[in-house]
Amino acid sequence: MKMKKILVLLTLVLSFGFKSEEPSLKLALLKYNGGGDWYANPTALTNLSNFCNRTLGTNIDANYATVDVGSIDIYNFPFLHLTGHGNAAFSNSEAENLRNYLISGGFLHIDDNYGMDKYIRPSMKKVFPELEFIELPFTHEIYNQKFKFTSGPPKIHKHDDGVPQGFGLIWEGRVVCYYTFESDIGDGWEDEEVHNDPPELRIKALQMGANIIQYAFSL
Repeated sequence: MKMKKILVLLTLVLSFGFKSEEPSLKLALLKYNGGGDWYANPTALTNLSNFCNRTLGTNIDANYATVDVGSIDIYNFPFLHLTGHGNAAFSNSEAENLRNYLISGGFLHIDDNYGMDKYIRPSMKKVFPELEFIELPFTHEIYNQKFKFTSGPPKIHKHDDGVPQGFGLIWEGRVVCYYTFESDIGDGWEDEEVHNDPPELRIKALQMGANIIQYAFSL
């Protein structure tokens, strides 16, 4: 049943360029416990949805959903986005719920908004104790969708001098979770006046986000 629901949702967006009168799906922001600001970047997913609709021909509802990591409602959304600056902690039941969602066909994008890395890695280890985050090569499909990124994810905010990296959790040959680190692309999806990022950086961030969406929906 879970697999069927996920596959039906994914089928709705495989034909880029087709638009019905009503939006065919929503993206979802993942709400978690632990004290981290899961609600960071409130305009990000709206702007990313609109950008994908313009450039990819998708039909995504700009009014994204918010779902708890432990809720069965996550199965209603083929794409989950998780962000924040601090602690992201999953209970055992929440980790099991997220694991079942991901192995049933769902997709999770994690964007470290700065300061999340030391928390999200052990939390995702509860979800997939047998897997490790692997840095994806620049030749990976996620960097070669509509927009080409020859050096991996772009660096939008310079909190540290670290090189931006994109990591994946790979289950049975499929990237089920893509994790952007030292990139902060979600800030580049926000309304322009929020961070005052230059237009060229915002475009790069949105293009990388569109690549993630296109990749997730073509698996």
